Amino acid sequence: MNRFLAHSGARYPIVQAPMGWIARSTLAGAVSRAGGLGIIETSSGESANCQHEIAAMLASGLPFGVNLPIRFLKDDAMLRYVCESGIRFVTTSAGSPAKFIAPLKAAGIVVYHAVPTLDTALKCVDAGVDGLVVEGSEGGGFKNPEEVSTLVLLQAIRERVDVPLVAAGGIVDGRGMAAAFALGAEAIQMGTRFVASAESPVHANFKNAIVAAEATGTWMLNKKATPCIRALKSQRTAAIHEAGLMPADTFAGIQQVYFGGDMEAAPALAGQSAGLIHDVLSVQQIIDETVAQFHAISARLGGMAAASSFG
Repeated sequence: MNRFLAHSGARYPIVQAPMGWIARSTLAGAVSRAGGLGIIETSSGESANCQHEIAAMLASGLPFGVNLPIRFLKDDAMLRYVCESGIRFVTTSAGSPAKFIAPLKAAGIVVYHAVPTLDTALKCVDAGVDGLVVEGSEGGGFKNPEEVSTLVLLQAIRERVDVPLVAAGGIVDGRGMAAAFALGAEAIQMGTRFVASAESPVHANFKNAIVAAEATGTWMLNKKATPCIRALKSQRTAAIHEAGLMPADTFAGIQQVYFGGDMEAAPALAGQSAGLIHDVLSVQQIIDETVAQFHAISARLGGMAAASSFG
């Protein structure tokens, strides 16, 4: 039995990443309707808007989750709202989940924590999380400056723990999903792939920049300070990359990137998987094709195993 599916109520073990301002009910609802698990973000800090989006998902009756980025929450108001609203699945990130686990689990909520290292994974399992989102350095957004790929990190964590793992970073289709499952994952999380979807609320310029990007089309920035991020290459990110540090106002124009289409207003957060995305598709098509490709690869490998063959 797939433990992630039992925990989440989703039809397919495919999770949409909790991207600030982007992971709202339009995108999350499309993912959940297509059989995946939509996630509502709270990292934007727009508490009232995020609560409205959560309420919309609750009213839909679809399975979904909420992300609580611990370091970015000003107080415990969002935690209390989540505990009181009937939500069943939460991912935590950006900090230690230790103080969050007791109230969340007391409310009957399943808790997965996003981890970028083996050490963090072990501490979170000891603290009582139900599962882990294993975030390799290929992924977009906020990253650990000590880069460990999803390929290596999944193996290192699976070797030491027995909780369900969600593989995140570098995955856009059934090939990546099959590889992640071979390494011990029970689900995958996709961010950049869903940003470049028809239902994504971001400006067409952002979607087109992802489609146009090569596998070398992102940079890890601000590695000597906090936060370290992965973003698309642009004139602005080239300057940050050259300087080695980000100015304090780096993200002031992030909504102009997302919704105004000004790709130089701030770093456009995206993963290396942008180089694997060649067109803007509907969420339904993305999920259907991912599942079909995963099963085709699994069947081929299963046939090889049955025949004790490598070809």
